[in-house]
Amino acid sequence: MSEKLETITLTDEQAKSRRSRNIAIGLLCGGLVILFYIMTWVKFGEIMLTKTG
Repeated sequence: MSEKLETITLTDEQAKSRRSRNIAIGLLCGGLVILFYIMTWVKFGEIMLTKTG
């Protein structure tokens, strides 16, 4: 049961590439969250304007 797990060591170039990719994915996810937030407020704004007017 005490099997040793095989690990992979990344080169500096691979580590930088992975970090850049992770940052890009994080920014994309954050941008989508902001986009959905704005779309939700616009949709609720339209509903509020039609109900009060």
